[in-house]
Amino acid sequence: MSANDSPSGLQTTSATHESAFLKACRREPVPHTPVWFMRQAGRSLPEYLKVREGIAMLDSCMMPELVTEITLQPVRRHKVDAAIYFSDIVVPLKAIGIDLDIKPGIGPVIAEPVRTRADLARLRDLTPEDVSYVTEAIGMLTGELGATPLIGFAGAPFTLASYLVEGGPSRNHERTKAMMYGDPELWADLLDRLADITSAFLRIQIEAGASAVQLFDSWVGALAPCDYRRSVLPASVKVFDAVAGYGVPRIHFGVGTGELLGLMGEAGADVVGVDWRVPMDEGARRVGPGKALQGNLDPAVLFAPTATVEAKTQEVLDAAAGLEGHIFNLGHGVMPTTDADALTRLVEYVHERTAR
Repeated sequence: MSANDSPSGLQTTSATHESAFLKACRREPVPHTPVWFMRQAGRSLPEYLKVREGIAMLDSCMMPELVTEITLQPVRRHKVDAAIYFSDIVVPLKAIGIDLDIKPGIGPVIAEPVRTRADLARLRDLTPEDVSYVTEAIGMLTGELGATPLIGFAGAPFTLASYLVEGGPSRNHERTKAMMYGDPELWADLLDRLADITSAFLRIQIEAGASAVQLFDSWVGALAPCDYRRSVLPASVKVFDAVAGYGVPRIHFGVGTGELLGLMGEAGADVVGVDWRVPMDEGARRVGPGKALQGNLDPAVLFAPTATVEAKTQEVLDAAAGLEGHIFNLGHGVMPTTDADALTRLVEYVHERTAR
């Protein structure tokens, strides 16, 4: 099998395969440190606000032409080294019939939370037909992106479970932890079912043409390492194992996960995301050898003067200088009120400073 082939018979273009982003994921020498941003396709761009005007978030995720346009916007404007598919982590749950909505200013809200064994029956398998709009949009995107890789993504089982059990976003995850501690068998079955759904969603994106995938475990930083190992790690491993055969890079990211970085590396990703609380060199020590790292400028730094942004960016680059593979990113997503021009300048700075 050649380096450009996947087991499904799909081919990555030579130009995409040789992109700085995919080279960094594979820990190969790069012409410059590649840059992309979580939430780059969205709220900080005036052109995004214009095309989304009057369209609900979940509706926009199901419109292939709109998804294509929104995904391309930051590539055009910022010249980032990778695009990330525009969607939301709850899309596969909506696709299998879970009654949910994304409320502006709140986030995903579940009409009937999952709290009993009987509720598991509502979490049926995800099929390609459930998300045909995803396959269509990715086909359009790969045609437009050319040599720029497309990152597919999904929510990790723990984070999806926290929304389902709580009924929406939660600061303390009381009900989630109550189930995890109080009914570990139900919890394990819930995460296993969500691992199947997440795996299917990632496979669909890869088979449609995504060059890499990222698993977002946004809320798993709420857990202690012993609880993560016992109650979350098996489901995350299942997801990464399910897509391992495709040969595309797998990225794992969570917020507030400094104490979990080693365990997150064990889950099976090729690249581990580090938020801004842990320096990149220390993150590498915690993750261990054999992984590329992604991160990790504090998103709030972008509100400071340009000279300050550049100085803080240089700190990240210096801390990452000895890494085998480094993908520059923020330590979390782009904030909605971020100046889009600040992101463009940041990409230019990283590219110039790291040109080899």
